Amino acid sequence: MLKILFEKIREALVSVLPVTAIVFLMNLTPLVAFTTLETVTFLVASVFLVIGIGLFNLGADMAMTPMGVQVGSGLSKSGKMGMLLSVCFALGVLITVAEPDLSVLAAQVSDVIPSWQLILFVSLGVGAFLVIAVLKILTKTDLSRILMFFYMLLFAFAALIAVRGNGQLMPVAFDSGGVTTGPITVPFIMALGTGIAATLGGRNAGENSFGLVALCSVGPILAVMALGAFSGGEMTYTLPDYSVESHLGMHLIETVADVLGEVALALGMIVAFFAILQVVCLRLPRQKLLRMAMGIIYTFLGLVIFLSAVTVGFMPIGFKLGGELASAHPALLVGFGFVLGLVVVLAEPAVHVLNKQVEEITSGTVSKRSMTVALSVGVGVSLGLSMLRILFDFNILYYLIPGYFISLGLSFFVPRLYTAIAFDSGGVVSGPLTSGFILPMAVGACVAAQGVDHVLADAFGIVAMVAMTPLITIQIMGFRAVMAKKVRDKIMMKHILDADDEQIIDFM
Repeated sequence: MLKILFEKIREALVSVLPVTAIVFLMNLTPLVAFTTLETVTFLVASVFLVIGIGLFNLGADMAMTPMGVQVGSGLSKSGKMGMLLSVCFALGVLITVAEPDLSVLAAQVSDVIPSWQLILFVSLGVGAFLVIAVLKILTKTDLSRILMFFYMLLFAFAALIAVRGNGQLMPVAFDSGGVTTGPITVPFIMALGTGIAATLGGRNAGENSFGLVALCSVGPILAVMALGAFSGGEMTYTLPDYSVESHLGMHLIETVADVLGEVALALGMIVAFFAILQVVCLRLPRQKLLRMAMGIIYTFLGLVIFLSAVTVGFMPIGFKLGGELASAHPALLVGFGFVLGLVVVLAEPAVHVLNKQVEEITSGTVSKRSMTVALSVGVGVSLGLSMLRILFDFNILYYLIPGYFISLGLSFFVPRLYTAIAFDSGGVVSGPLTSGFILPMAVGACVAAQGVDHVLADAFGIVAMVAMTPLITIQIMGFRAVMAKKVRDKIMMKHILDADDEQIIDFM
């Protein structure tokens, strides 16, 4: 076990090192100037980030993925479709209620929409769309058709908000789709889809196992859009205290305690449901249960360490980095955002789970390396464009409407497997490091460039951008694979037709 853990930590080190190196090298230039306390805190947090990701990945392999597969396959084999759909709805609601990133988002807009109301609507949206995702597997419906319908509905809501609602809610609505698919829910939901598809997915079980995360990301956006359509008044934003000092000393104990409670609640929801299903219908052997129990412990420790490190060391540095670059060197902000996006996706815990599952289900057709490259380029482009929007202060719909139309249009020209993987990846890449490092960086840049009053309209929405661009890059990867196959087939046919009769051996 220790050998496997060390291997996971080594992989995590490779993932986190580029982000840490870029920030550290920036500190050696005249562009930014971190204090000694900020530099030391960031470096220590980076070490804990590596340990946290390593423990989380080991726990996901041992517990989260097997639990999701067993729940999906066990309920599917029982033949009780009503129970399967009811359990999926309840899981979607309860896991989302406990998602830490959603609570942070709700606190930012509590002056207009009560936090409990926002959390309730978003949770119901996730639960409802998890049911729709399961029905997609059962009916073997094409994912692109479902996504086309709901995204058309989504942009109709956006138009309604622009005319009679609160337009400031649009970036928050799109961000809500990213924050609800966190590191706890993604491995479990993806594995749940794998388990259901393996039993009921038919010949295209591999393709049908994807799409759950994609649809679960749509529900929250529509839910917040519905709230925004009927809310009025100006939204107020209170800038949090991003200083390193505010997270050290006694505040550090409070931060870790808060993270402990949030992670325990979120994992507890999944474990409680799994325990009930174990008694009712699964009845797995004791040896498997003990292995899963150890995996849950690793997952718990990994997430607590990871989230604490992000809060204490990465949020303050991200905020200061964005603010100083936007103040003194706004032109460099766009390029830095692109470079940072190329590497920050490597440190998202759930990305490793997605890449591994994609490689296994496609039998190596879509490799980890190609997935990583496509995701990195997508996130890099999204951060560069987001920093450009902050500097020039324009509506996020100028990006999102063309972006989603391109991604939905590509779905008609690439294999359905690539479309399903692409839309799942959008929810996966917008994880806790995005909301804990990239979003504060955007807030800092916006405060420096446009002022606090523009934060809701310009800084928020960056999570939505991170979730959108991989839809395009991964489908382009699929389109390239299709065209390459056609070219190879054409060359092969040409060689056959150009062959001389003497080269053809007659065995008759």
